Amino acid sequence: MKLLRTCITLAAGLALSAAVHAQAFPSKPVRIVVGFPAGGPLDQHARLLSDKLQTVLGQPVVMDYKAGAGGTVGAQEVMRAPPDGHTIMLANTGVMVINPALYSRLPYATLKDFVPVARTAMQPLALLVNPSVPAKNLQEFMAYAKSRPGQVNFGSAGNGGISHLVPEMFKTATGLFMVHIPYRGSAPAFTDLMGGQVQFMAESIPQAASYHKQGKVRALAVTSKERNPALPEVPTVIESGIKGFEVVGFYGFLAPAGTPKDVVNKLSDAFGQVLQMPDVRNRMVSQGADPAFLGADDFAKFLAAEMPRWADAVKKSGAKMD
Repeated sequence: MKLLRTCITLAAGLALSAAVHAQAFPSKPVRIVVGFPAGGPLDQHARLLSDKLQTVLGQPVVMDYKAGAGGTVGAQEVMRAPPDGHTIMLANTGVMVINPALYSRLPYATLKDFVPVARTAMQPLALLVNPSVPAKNLQEFMAYAKSRPGQVNFGSAGNGGISHLVPEMFKTATGLFMVHIPYRGSAPAFTDLMGGQVQFMAESIPQAASYHKQGKVRALAVTSKERNPALPEVPTVIESGIKGFEVVGFYGFLAPAGTPKDVVNKLSDAFGQVLQMPDVRNRMVSQGADPAFLGADDFAKFLAAEMPRWADAVKKSGAKMD
């Protein structure tokens, strides 16, 4: 009986402690670490959400840029932060699921050193060609490339990035033989695509839509399951005859491993509330990302499923970073 009373007292104490913890969080500003320079797509996404997030949480939300090594520097910053929910990371597909397969000595493990908080967006890509390529749709391009094995080049923003791996996945799905030309960033790759030095490229919707509408490149397909509002006349890869081809990047927030579950849930619920706001959703779409909220548990399952898929793409591409 005494043991039972002790257990009940302990359980009540733990429950009270958790309740107090939940009420206390956040007790100071929440820091969002972005592992890339200010001004890029991740920065835009973070700023869009942070403005509303601080209203929901009742505390200031501040941005902290820790650029370097494909987002690795920022990830290490968050990994080492106190696990109290006041420091979280906004990361993309590369940081979360590509880097673990790409880097032979990565200083973090996504599902070990972090706890998923919320997936906030999906970001499809467009498959593009130089306007001089005599192909008005994806089937015509496939026929064109098939008749010229090894003569069609595709550009990317760098080895192992999503703009490299998506064309590699496309090659695997179609059996095409194209040559990869890596660049240091998407800007020089786009320059050479428009100049005809490379004939093919996969790029995020905002830039793709802008250059397509100017006639500087031609968008043949989008990699999402459904058509994108920014390119409504452009079919999906699936519509173009490649069954099951859906490859979309994503954004999400993670906290250091060991962050209490109640704190994670409070953060996750806050992001869920923000993503229900019509003005946030509309602005997100204008930035080329689709609102796609997943709570903490579902985001964890999503990451676990995505990691082997991208690891397979990295392996087949032969990309490796040290």
